[in-house]
Amino acid sequence: MSRNIITGIDIGTYHVKVVITSAKEKNEKGFPKILGVGIAESHGLRHGYVTNVRDVATSVRKTIQSAEEKAGVKIKKAFIGIGGIGLSSTTVTSSMITSRADAEITSLDLEKLHEQTEKDIPHAYIANRRVIYAIPLQYKIDGVTALGKPEGMKGNKVELKMLFITCLDHHVADLIQAVNEAGIEVEDIMAAPVAAGFVTLGKTQKIAGCVLANIGAETVSITVFENNIPTSLEVFPIGSTDITNDIALGLKVPLEEAEQIKVGAITGSSYPRKKLEEIITARLSDIFELIEAHLKKIGRNGLLPAGIIITGGGSALNTIDIVARASLRLPSRIGTLGLIEGKSSFKDATWAVAYGLCIWGLHSDDDPSSIETTFNSLTKRLWKKTSDWVKQFLP
Repeated sequence: MSRNIITGIDIGTYHVKVVITSAKEKNEKGFPKILGVGIAESHGLRHGYVTNVRDVATSVRKTIQSAEEKAGVKIKKAFIGIGGIGLSSTTVTSSMITSRADAEITSLDLEKLHEQTEKDIPHAYIANRRVIYAIPLQYKIDGVTALGKPEGMKGNKVELKMLFITCLDHHVADLIQAVNEAGIEVEDIMAAPVAAGFVTLGKTQKIAGCVLANIGAETVSITVFENNIPTSLEVFPIGSTDITNDIALGLKVPLEEAEQIKVGAITGSSYPRKKLEEIITARLSDIFELIEAHLKKIGRNGLLPAGIIITGGGSALNTIDIVARASLRLPSRIGTLGLIEGKSSFKDATWAVAYGLCIWGLHSDDDPSSIETTFNSLTKRLWKKTSDWVKQFLP
């Protein structure tokens, strides 16, 4: 289905961001042209999850109205980013015997294997959660790794290693309800950290192996990419607000002043510079220790050639890339949105999720080999299930 207008909504703990794009007009790099954007302070969220549906709906409505005024269009549908500490991932491996006598692997075999793998998710993990994405990581035929999709190949036993990205039931329902109450129909949902990767990472980085880290106000989310697909996702309940709190306590200043000091809006000799650097570095080290522990858990610590790419509001801290490089022993850099032309206020990576959702929506019915389309084809069934499930809770 061709869409003239594609909208992405990123609902964060501190801000709601909306990007409205034209599917027919492209910038110099082939991405959808931005018609208008909106940003407003968010209310009714904590650590990325909804605590008050009505407050979130009000924030979304205000942001949409701002974006609509700049774009000169009215929007009715949007793609929504799901984030917060309710987001997580797990990897499951399952196998089955092929059905045909000649041992040829059929599409029905693979469909049944996908369903079996989802059933094999441990109950202790999946309780109160919903699968929003299922991404095949590896197939094996009779114990030998298969390159590509094994349909049409021959073998007696097929094995599948699948990544499941999940979210807490009530978080999905509350977020969709809030957007609907703002007068917007949810076209689809996407894990916010994955959406950001569409605009902050190049194909070469995702193939070689990298970790995309979003340093938000109250959470840090990471997505590991290898072979051009996400292989792991995790969210930690820590963020740049913790740095603000540390500065307030360490320098004995009000929180408002601590925030200004953190972002560099206040400079001078009124506070000890060395002590400030020690406070910030200590908390950043805590953050990167959590990331290092996760990479070690999945066996990828020190083994991602494209290194770590840092986005989010916390990426503005002066020494963050230096601390990341030292802590993780990986190349590090600050993510940018160089693909956005013109207005510089849209180029920082805090807009990555909202714009990434637009790119994903643009490619949802296009090139079947693109990663954006791959996500859609893999998750269409799961979104239908989720959408039907959410409707029972809506007024």
